[in-house]
Amino acid sequence: MEYLLAVYFFVFGLLIGSFLNVVIIRLPQKMNLVTKRSACPKCGTQLKWYHNIPVFSFLILRGKCAFCGTRISWRYPLIELFTGLVALWLMPAVFTQMSLGLFLFYFTIACIFICHFMIDLDHHLLLDSLNLYLLALFMAFSVFTFSWEYWLIGGLIGFLGPLLVTWLFYKWRGQVGLGGGDIKLYGILGIYLGPTGIIFTIFLSCFVGAIVGLGLIAGKKMTKDKPMAFGPSILLVAAFQIFFPEHARIVQSWLF
Repeated sequence: MEYLLAVYFFVFGLLIGSFLNVVIIRLPQKMNLVTKRSACPKCGTQLKWYHNIPVFSFLILRGKCAFCGTRISWRYPLIELFTGLVALWLMPAVFTQMSLGLFLFYFTIACIFICHFMIDLDHHLLLDSLNLYLLALFMAFSVFTFSWEYWLIGGLIGFLGPLLVTWLFYKWRGQVGLGGGDIKLYGILGIYLGPTGIIFTIFLSCFVGAIVGLGLIAGKKMTKDKPMAFGPSILLVAAFQIFFPEHARIVQSWLF
């Protein structure tokens, strides 16, 4: 029975991952997410239903369009597989915490993080629509779980701290350090992570972003004048705290 449930959760994750691929492509372009059928971006031919089976269609088609033979990016099956593994990994929450709602809460956060991560890499955008979904989730959870001081102060620090730093940097260098989406994301995360958690996220994400930026510059993948997508650094650190809280607290104890 347990193995059968694991298969159900994994397949559920694969299907959601397939939908996330649609969201990642269409949402920045303001395209319909549901009614418009999938098509090859090269030849424009609409795909059959059996061309959209998560992971398996990619393997059967050998990573090529069934109509024009154009290579299909590996990112599509990888996102589907990763989402399936996330669902499988979170499955014990349904039984240990006796709460399907808890599984859906954390799984939805993971899905939004995946979309945010990929869209920011592609377009340097942290979309307000995804931020609003996160805000609704974190507010609904935090109001009934934490004290009002915890989530309110955390949200204010997350929003006002980066906003102040960005303003000071603009006055000093005449350049915008953080985008509006980054600042909003920090504020929303602060509602869930609280004062200490969001301060930790701000500092560690800046450190991660700096390391990644220096690595890209050293590898000649980016120049000093070219802006870098900073959202992935924020999301990685936030995911570490949300999904691995015990490990995050150990790291926090080293720093605070």
